Amino acid sequence: MFAVFRTGGKQFRAEPGTTLLIPTLDAEPGTTVTFDDVLLASEGDEVSVGEPLVEGAKVTAEVVAHDRTAKITVFKRKRRKGYRRKQGHRQGFTVVRVADIIV
Repeated sequence: MFAVFRTGGKQFRAEPGTTLLIPTLDAEPGTTVTFDDVLLASEGDEVSVGEPLVEGAKVTAEVVAHDRTAKITVFKRKRRKGYRRKQGHRQGFTVVRVADIIV
């Protein structure tokens, strides 16, 4: 059993018990979140493809933690002009553990 759902402008493949890193959610660790934008759901040999969403399908998950990725360096420069800008960035994400898929 698996499902493909959409959150934060990205798509994720979820199976019960898997851990996913998704864009930051406004939820406290330990709470349960529900994703209603299910694009594809599979239960055994039966596959349901949404047009654009699968009716009545939900993915429930538990928020495990919030964290940030490794730091990247953004460096801009223009030759012969003395223009240089150095900036760092760390993207935030939420760790969720998929609990159940309802088709």
